[in-house]
Amino acid sequence: MTIFNPFRIVGDFVHIASILLLLVKIRKHKNCAGVSLKTQILYAIVFSTRYLDLLSNWWSLYNVALKVIYLAASYYTIYLIARRYRATYDRTNDTVQLVYLIVPSAVLALLFTDEYSIVETLWTFSIILESVAILPQIFLLQKTGEVENLTANYIVALGAYRGFYLLNWIYRFFTETSYSAWLVWIFGMLQTGLYCDFFYYYVISKWSGKQMVLPS
Repeated sequence: MTIFNPFRIVGDFVHIASILLLLVKIRKHKNCAGVSLKTQILYAIVFSTRYLDLLSNWWSLYNVALKVIYLAASYYTIYLIARRYRATYDRTNDTVQLVYLIVPSAVLALLFTDEYSIVETLWTFSIILESVAILPQIFLLQKTGEVENLTANYIVALGAYRGFYLLNWIYRFFTETSYSAWLVWIFGMLQTGLYCDFFYYYVISKWSGKQMVLPS
């Protein structure tokens, strides 16, 4: 099927790579310093509301495998931060109130869903919420200043995954006559845009060979 174009596949594998980078960072150093629990909770909500069809929609084993990986990794990461390495969690700087991201996303989902069914409305909600899920992580790093290499690589990989998905949408727009997904495009571009500032400071740090620092 045309949805399985190279940009989509590369994007998916970069997404998986970003998750592995985060897990390696936490397990290798046995701490979760610099990692936002609230961002991970948001991702768990995103995947849980998006993949309600996990047990009923088996048209693609590839998609099923990705859904299982994303769900399992999200909840495992939460377990590592909230339980196993909770003593190293920086709750002092992880201060974004999730209600300010979840409630507006829910309201927009009710306004823009294509169909007022539970599955469709929650899918729309997940698309909107994912676009801002990285914000607690970015704000935490802005407060702490310096960014560890593995944490920076994790966020850059997340942004790269979104970049490949933008290319995927462009490819599909020009190769599929009936393809249209304006909601996904709008919030996908918003999500990708949130990484641009981080990318800038990441490139500067690599170019100069110095530790990455975000302005407060």
